[in-house]
Amino acid sequence: MKKKVFEAAFPLHKVRLGTECLGENPGEMEEQDGVGVTGAAPRACWVKGTAKLLAAARQLGIKGALMFLHPTNFSALQKEEIREILKKKWARWRVLFKEQPIEQIRCYFGEKVALYFAWLGWYTYLLIFAAVAGLATVAAGATVFSSSQVSKEICNANNTIMCPLCDQNCSFWLLSDTCTYAKVTHMIDNEATVVFAMFMAIWATVFLELWKRERANVVTSWDLYGWDEEEEELALQLINNSQHEPRLYQHSYLRSTIVLVLALLMIMVLIGIAHALVIYRAMAVAVFTQSDTSLLSQHADIVAVLTGSVLHYLTIVIMTKVNWKVALFLCDLEKPRTSTQRENSFTMKIFLFQFFTHFSSLIYVAFFLGRVNGHPGHYVRIAGHWRLEECHPSGCITDLFIQMAVIMLLKQTITPHTAEGDVPSVLASLQHLCLPSTVIQYSFTTIFVAAFPLAPLLALVNNVIEIHMDAIKMMRLRRRMVPRKAKDIGIWLQVLEAIGILAVIGNGLVIAITSDFIPVQVYKYMYSPCTRENHTSMDCSTGYINNSLSVFHIQDFEPHTKARMDGPGLALTGLCCRYRDYRNADDYTYTVQFWHIFAARLAFLILFEHVALCVKLIAAWYIPDVPQRVKNKILTEKHDHLREELREIPSTDLAGRVGSSGRRRAGSLRLGKLQR
Repeated sequence: MKKKVFEAAFPLHKVRLGTECLGENPGEMEEQDGVGVTGAAPRACWVKGTAKLLAAARQLGIKGALMFLHPTNFSALQKEEIREILKKKWARWRVLFKEQPIEQIRCYFGEKVALYFAWLGWYTYLLIFAAVAGLATVAAGATVFSSSQVSKEICNANNTIMCPLCDQNCSFWLLSDTCTYAKVTHMIDNEATVVFAMFMAIWATVFLELWKRERANVVTSWDLYGWDEEEEELALQLINNSQHEPRLYQHSYLRSTIVLVLALLMIMVLIGIAHALVIYRAMAVAVFTQSDTSLLSQHADIVAVLTGSVLHYLTIVIMTKVNWKVALFLCDLEKPRTSTQRENSFTMKIFLFQFFTHFSSLIYVAFFLGRVNGHPGHYVRIAGHWRLEECHPSGCITDLFIQMAVIMLLKQTITPHTAEGDVPSVLASLQHLCLPSTVIQYSFTTIFVAAFPLAPLLALVNNVIEIHMDAIKMMRLRRRMVPRKAKDIGIWLQVLEAIGILAVIGNGLVIAITSDFIPVQVYKYMYSPCTRENHTSMDCSTGYINNSLSVFHIQDFEPHTKARMDGPGLALTGLCCRYRDYRNADDYTYTVQFWHIFAARLAFLILFEHVALCVKLIAAWYIPDVPQRVKNKILTEKHDHLREELREIPSTDLAGRVGSSGRRRAGSLRLGKLQR
């Protein structure tokens, strides 16, 4: 029996390759009793060979996946044109900056894998422009590293006493102690950041529009522009079994409700993990502040951010594996009709889970850190004990910068990739193993890029290396993936478009809420000395730090607060300390300036998002999805095809049969092409 199975597999390995690229277009996978079967040219040979193999395998009770082996019986010419070309021009570090041989990748691995590498190469190429813009933004910030007026005021604030960072045995501290932190903050948070955020919103749109044009060119050259996956699948099934009946569409509201509830529960768990990280950071600040080690006690907030970022990375590594298993379980529970529907369902679930895993904690740092913690005398506490973190007097954007930098660096250096064995054969393709992480990386380079302008540069370096690492693995270390047809990257394109919208919203919120750009502008034009006198030689941001710090009377501390009264210069302040907020000194209510800033933030957010979205729409309209050359080629082919059809129709029947005959004959031609 084993010999029978072995001999039945011969036709699957002896398929001769065509003339165009040493093989016809790889066909679509069918699932029969749990055994994945792939069609390849010539199709009739595959149908015959797989039928024998499946029949023999079923007698042995074998259920598994059939995969292509790396061909070993090619002629010398075939080896030179495919495997050797890929090994020499693709799967080598020497060709790190050379163009990928997409046509050879398509011939050997199929259109789906080739499209993935074409998209990844295109994305990497356009990242060059984003990386240059990010470097220019950082360089512009570096020019004001020491010359920023706001940083100078913090560095010279030797008599500004700040309130303690914790409730028990924490001392008062000088604002000037955070001089270096302030300089780094204003290197990131400056006017150039606003321009860069707008640029990245436009870049995301231009990238997608140009990719659509590139995709149209590529699939047209492969003669797949009008390819219908469902029609071909039905045709193949009819060739294999003329009595085949299609599997009809079905929908179960009960099953959909269960999947929806379980998915929401999973998202709540991921958000709960983000809350756990918030609790850790609140506890870490209190513990590190009271530490006997001077490094920890003096930089408790920075150490808490760094350790919290590492913990966030560890949760990402752990939950990524959990997310894959949960997404696969929900797909099985949903019971999609076809493998394509299964892939789309899995794609949406794994992206949602991964998005919340990566960004829940970042959203808290960007939009809630330092804004929901209360104020001295009335702090918001976790379990009535640990105070929530406060923002640094120069802003919270550096916390977001640090967390994004740590996560991206760790992910690109030591993150383990999902093993092929962790997913079923229908999803064990390079797209589903690599695309989720690449799309998450794309999210990092667009959504919160205003806080981390170096994200495009890190993504560029990672992708250049990743492309060739994947090539080496595929050619030398992995089994050959099942070739499959495809005319696009599937539902991932809609995911990328959604990320483009989120990029506009996210960057607008970062500048309006996280950054100090708006408060500084409000101060310059409404409260600075420049509004009262004509000081042409004065920097209008002079006095901003003192204006942004509120006064708190020490006697108003909560009873259980036990601050150390040995703070430097405490007697000179009249038993008062300062904290970052806009509140009155007598009753601690918000000042008028707070509401001016709030209105300015809201106005900027609305203006930024509307301008960015309008520019995105104009760019999408200005750059057609399909080049005129491709449209004209398709039009010419349709015209020639109809002319050939009309020549075969008698002139007496021309008027009545031209429409229906054309449609029927087009379908029969597709079926005949598959049979050949």
